[in-house]
This record gives sequence, C-alpha cells and structure tokens, in this order.
Amino acid sequence: MRGKIKLMLMAILALSCSKEGFRTERGLDYSYGRNIPHDKIVLGSRLQNPYTTENMTKALHSLYSTRADRVDVKTTDLYVRFLPSDQSQYDQLRSLGLDLMDHPMDYDIVVEGDWYHDPDVPAEDVTWQYAVVPRNFKFPEIRYEILDECYISENDPGTRSDGIDWAAVERESYILTGNEAMLAAPLTRADQKVTPSGRITIEDEDYKGGQPFGVAGVRVSCNSFVKTAHATTDRDGYYQMDKSFASDIRYRLVFKNEKGFSIGFNLVLVPASVSTLGKSSPEGVNMTVTKDSEDKLYRRCVVNNAAYDYISRCNSDDMGIDPPPSDLRLWIFNGMEASSAVMLHQGSLLRHELIEEYLGKFSRLIEYFLPDITIGTKGVDSYASIYSSTCHELAHASHFSKVGTSYWNRYILYVIDSYIKTGGMTYGDGSGSDAGYCEIGEMWAYYLESKMYKERYGGSFPTFGTSYWFRPQIFRFLDERGLPQSKIFSVLGEDVTSRDELETALTLAYPNKREVIQQVFSRY
Repeated sequence: MRGKIKLMLMAILALSCSKEGFRTERGLDYSYGRNIPHDKIVLGSRLQNPYTTENMTKALHSLYSTRADRVDVKTTDLYVRFLPSDQSQYDQLRSLGLDLMDHPMDYDIVVEGDWYHDPDVPAEDVTWQYAVVPRNFKFPEIRYEILDECYISENDPGTRSDGIDWAAVERESYILTGNEAMLAAPLTRADQKVTPSGRITIEDEDYKGGQPFGVAGVRVSCNSFVKTAHATTDRDGYYQMDKSFASDIRYRLVFKNEKGFSIGFNLVLVPASVSTLGKSSPEGVNMTVTKDSEDKLYRRCVVNNAAYDYISRCNSDDMGIDPPPSDLRLWIFNGMEASSAVMLHQGSLLRHELIEEYLGKFSRLIEYFLPDITIGTKGVDSYASIYSSTCHELAHASHFSKVGTSYWNRYILYVIDSYIKTGGMTYGDGSGSDAGYCEIGEMWAYYLESKMYKERYGGSFPTFGTSYWFRPQIFRFLDERGLPQSKIFSVLGEDVTSRDELETALTLAYPNKREVIQQVFSRY
C-alpha cells in the first residue's frame, strides 16, 4: 500500500469539510460541461410539480373535456424523502433499489453542483434523501415524509389502450403549472416526447493517439421534477434511457459501476459520487471528458475506467486472477499523494489498540466511512498516472480476495507499526515478524501494475517499486520465462507470508520451472 497511511487517514476529516449547460448536436461535444460547477447545489424557489395526480388530472380535463370523466387517473408513484439516521439506514435504502437524490426535485436550481446538504440537518448527519417510489411501496422503519402523490403515465399499464395521448397531457400539465419554459420543441407533431440517448467519452493522450473512448459501465441518471430515468453506459460509453421526456432535463453521472464498485465520496455521506452534467435537451447529452474538464469529473472517470478494465480482465480468458470483492468502495483524494488498499468495507481490521493509539479520533472516523481503496491524486493530472495507481491498488484487492481479512490485518499493522518505528519509511525497512506479508503483497501489486501499464502504453517494462527492499522484478523475471500473472497469483494463498514460502510454493506448483525459480530468487 503506497504512501503514508497515517496522512491518508487524517486527510479524510480535513477533506470532508472542504468545500447550465446548453443543448448539443448529435456527436461528440468537446466543450459541453466545461463550465458546470461541481460544488454545492444552490436551490432557488419551489416550483409546481406537473406530475402530481391532481395536476395531471387537470391537464387531462383541459385537453379531453368530453372523455376525461371516463378515465380514472390514479396515483402511480409517491414523491418522498427519507432521513436515514446513519450509514446502515442509508445502505438499507440503497439495497431497495431506490434512486436517491440529496436535493429536492421540485425546486429551481440556481447554481448547479454535485451535492446538497439541507441546512436544517446537522453537517455531520446524513441529509434528506429524495426518491420516487411505487404507490404500494413498503416503507422500511426509517423516517420518511410523503411530499406528493404523482401520476407518471409510463408506470400505468392502463394507458396502453385508453386512447389518450399522454405525451400531450404531460406537456399540458407543464403549461398549466407555469413550467412551459422548460418544454422542448417537439421534433414532429406526433413526436412530443423523446427518449434521451448519447455517449460519454474520455481522452487519454498517451493511448491510441488520444482518440476519445467510452466512459464504461457508469450510470447516467436524469430527471425532470419527479420523473426520473437512468441507463448504464456500455463499454464504448453509449447509453439510452428507459423513459421519454418532453422537457429539458438534468443529467448526472453516478459513479456506481455495473462491475460492482463505487467511487465516493461526494463531500457528504454517500458511497458513490455524483457529477452533474447540467440541464440539457431531452434528446440526450454527448460529452467528451478531457484534462481540461472539471477536475473531479475527470479523475472520477479515469478511476472508473481503470477499475472497469481491471475487473473485466479478471477472468480465465485474460489475466486469470481473482477479481476484487464485490461492493468495492474507492475514494479519490485530490489533496493527497498517497494511495492505499485498506479494505475496511470488506471487513479488514478497524479496532485495534495500535490503530486507536496511532490515529486517536480518526480511527472512529474511518470506522464510520469504511473505504476499501483510496487513490491519492495530488500533483497528478495524467490519465496514465492515475490509471497506474488504480491498477496497483486493485491488484491488492485481488490479493485480498484470495487471502482474506486475517492476512490483511497483519499486513496493515506491519505497515503502520513500521512507519512509526522507522520514523516515516513507507514500508519500513523489511525487519519485523510480519515483514513478509508486506513483501509478498507489494511484490505482487508493483509487478501487476507495471505489466498492465506496459500492455496499455507499450514501451519498456516499467520499474515501479524496484527501489524498495522487496523485489517485484522477481515476478517480471518469472513472467518472461513462462510463469505469467495467473500462475504467480495461483500460489499467493494465505500460507505464503514470506519470500522463502513464496519460493517453496512456486517450486511445488511448477516443478518444471525449478531451475528458473531458483535462479531468480538467488539473483535478487
């Protein structure tokens, strides 16, 4: 685990206290989103919700005065807000599949942003979470308030054969509630609503000539008032929503990836960061993220793609290694250089006298937020550098999947204890009873990081980590002589906790490579 873990953990508290787009044409837009703020959302006045059952009924009568009495507009959805008391209650809501927002959906947004915290809720608590749920939703025992009863025609099976043009009714409701300015001009007389679709891409100036490629597996969410929709980008960044809209809508990227990891945090207590894409046409947003884009958005997209690619390759047809655990939490810290794979959300050590003595009140903070991987990006703005660090920590996460928490606890404690005793050496000096845990773990992570970097960017094999007391070049030597990462990883079990045990395990597993194995261990 790279960097100074103490500084990484202490930075969390400090960082947690820190502080309109336009319509696009089809195709990639290199300028869209450049000037959208990504700090706190500033709300304006409350607006009339055109989707309330009452307002949709009025709109129906306005357009179909002679037929409306024969159509029963019944509530399909409830617009609600929840106030989770802690992280576990928040996670419970997420587990129910709710699309939660930390800001109300029926307010004008004066200044766009990535997050909001209700001023009536203490800053250290979870803020109100807004959602739209089916009318028969079974509410958990979490504080909630029903704000509106709503009618969304797509959620009413009866609209398929009732002869009503519900797109026209929806537009009429916008007009009657004073929201006409939000309506987009219909493409044709019959086409009054549009299904948003588009593509989100990113540039890596050192990869394939800098040509844009997809931001993969990330959720694109959108809403106009309480009508929400979402989609997941495919490997090439394309998405298409599951509902159609008549009005301009707000778009955002939610960094909860289909590969089972999330990127947080959002300066508030959420496991997956949100980057707003602002308000745009219901046709969809097409956007290319570059180094000149907003900083947090760029780095989130880079880490997202690095993790997506890494996990996609953890199969028998490619790298042949175990993937990281599911529900992996990655945090990005722009004010830090250090990265780590502490694996706390996966159950690694939290409460130990050494950690409590070492971190004091910060140990409780870490226990509360529970990151697995942290990526420090201070002074780093290249895709390649962030990609490299992310692969390193994910290599640790794969190792964790194989060896479990007991192994990892001793690994973490060695690093912390060595840091204290040696006056700040990142991995200590290799002495101590558990130095072997660090040696094996870092050899593996630096080797795999180097190999993935070379496979992506070409050139000579990088020398990441070769200046430390452990020797990742051992694995490179073996790889070049017929023992690739899949075979090396296969022996990295919980019983391999030292260099000697590693040599023995490799020799037993691959006796036909005994001479090569002995040669490289003698050389380094």
